[in-house]
Amino acid sequence: MQSSDLRPRRARSLVTVAALAAATALALAGCATNTSASSASTSSSGVNKVAITLTGGGSDACAVSTTSVPAGPVTFTVTNKSSTGISEVELLQDQKILGEKENLAPGLAAASFTVTLGGGKYQVYCPNASKELTDFTVTGKAASASNSSAATLLKTGSKQYATYVDDQVSTMVDTTTALQTAIDSGDLTAAQTAYAKARPYYERIESDVDGFIKPGFKATDNSGNLDYLIDMRASNLDPAVGWHGYHAVERDLFQAGAITDSTKSLAAELTANVTELKKLAPTLSYKPEDLANGAASLLEEVQSEKVTGEEEAFSHIDLVDLAANVEGAEEAFAYLRPGLTKLDPTLTKSIVAQFQATDALLDKYRDANALGGYVSYTDALKASDANTLSQQVQALQDPLSQLAEKVATA
Repeated sequence: MQSSDLRPRRARSLVTVAALAAATALALAGCATNTSASSASTSSSGVNKVAITLTGGGSDACAVSTTSVPAGPVTFTVTNKSSTGISEVELLQDQKILGEKENLAPGLAAASFTVTLGGGKYQVYCPNASKELTDFTVTGKAASASNSSAATLLKTGSKQYATYVDDQVSTMVDTTTALQTAIDSGDLTAAQTAYAKARPYYERIESDVDGFIKPGFKATDNSGNLDYLIDMRASNLDPAVGWHGYHAVERDLFQAGAITDSTKSLAAELTANVTELKKLAPTLSYKPEDLANGAASLLEEVQSEKVTGEEEAFSHIDLVDLAANVEGAEEAFAYLRPGLTKLDPTLTKSIVAQFQATDALLDKYRDANALGGYVSYTDALKASDANTLSQQVQALQDPLSQLAEKVATA
């Protein structure tokens, strides 16, 4: 996120930025830049375009099509052609992540995010590339914010959205505390039920709050990464840091089927970390394109982790999380809808129709007697229904992907 006072969507610790800056000075090769592209292409709507291409082979490389653009809205489009080592790209300035794309598996469709940038120095950060950071310069000054009725409504909705995020984090603390209480009591059934009740809150707002690093830690050290400590999965387990968070508790409750002293310790740590997140969340501020980017990221989470059954590998309540991702995206859209209706009623109508279709599909899986209110995402159900779920979410993603550029240029 970028604004005149550069108030961040997510803040990193000072030591993180210092480490990144040092890495930039030392890095000599690997995240290649196409120096022949002296300027970004510009769309008819006035949005500058920057392409980032990830490749593998002898070493993982991150090629940025240009390292300089004029101030204003910029869309970064990331294509992973063949890199297995790079799974995310971030745009950084000072202590802040201004935009990012994650889950960038080779061969998937290109993913993009749009941010409005003022003049200054930035960095494109490609973790695990042989050169991780590329300097990026924005020249000039962004145009003054529009005072159109659409722009005003979009700004108002973005400010109101912050309250929604704070409410979700607050309830997450309450439900996670209840989970810890059930675990401390030794009641396995109550703990399993409490686990399913706690899960949706992080999933609804993950794209807004997943960038906080504890003070004193580097961004590359999962020991201080709150997202890792709260929501790591078996697939991204860092052996040096080990199991933490919801899924470590899930493993004990559902795979082992037992509450141990270790489970109690994990639950206490989880409560402490979500409480820390509650303290940090009110420091966030949002621009309309942040809501649009966040909604798109939540749907990407659905495709990469929920439809595949990766997220809840032990409890199989993936449909609970999937529904929460969709709910979070729909909520972000709802705060933008009044302004977007004035800006582009046709696009608004298309997105509304696809959210309705997605909600109707998810309703078919509701079960009041099941954990979290949705049927278990068994291997059999995944085999029969994963493609249907994925296709409907893709139908929603297509019009929603146009939203960030639209609201950034209102």
